Amino acid sequence: MSYDLLKENIKNNIQISTEDLDTICNHFNPTVIKKKDFLLTQGSIYKYEGFVLEGCFRIFTIDKKGNENTLYFATKDWWLMDIDSFMNQVPSSLNIQALEDSKVLLIDRTDKLKLYESVPAVEKLFRVMSQKALVAWQRRLIRNHTHTAKERYHYFANTYPNIVSKITDKQIASYLGITHEFLSKIKKQS
Repeated sequence: MSYDLLKENIKNNIQISTEDLDTICNHFNPTVIKKKDFLLTQGSIYKYEGFVLEGCFRIFTIDKKGNENTLYFATKDWWLMDIDSFMNQVPSSLNIQALEDSKVLLIDRTDKLKLYESVPAVEKLFRVMSQKALVAWQRRLIRNHTHTAKERYHYFANTYPNIVSKITDKQIASYLGITHEFLSKIKKQS
């Protein structure tokens, strides 16, 4: 597996030397995840952070009633993480499941902590990425409180057409926080 996509992602976030970039990549391990397999299940401790080279993942939780609630999807050039479980080594509330055969690069907690010490640019990289993720979460939260379900659906479909083509309507509804039946009504009206 090539590390080119990871290198481009890092360079899009920070300025970094070729040597530091190679050092970072050497700490990531290529892994193939088959469709429907889990990278993480609720209650287990997340041992890795991942970068998606190919494929699509759904990050979701299952509530006490058995309802699936999708937090986000991750496709090519996206990161997979449960930062709380990974950094604090606590049981996860999340599931990470491959929606299609996928290729990822994984880094374990020990190697990531080593990189923080040996490559100072890694601190900046993950700070910048955390800030971008926080902005995205804030914008999503605002949309969820200020937009109708129809507006949220159209935003999602227009912003992430490559994801919409890979997932089911039930998974979209779970992400939007609406029922599958209500999503069907929205799509009929469009």
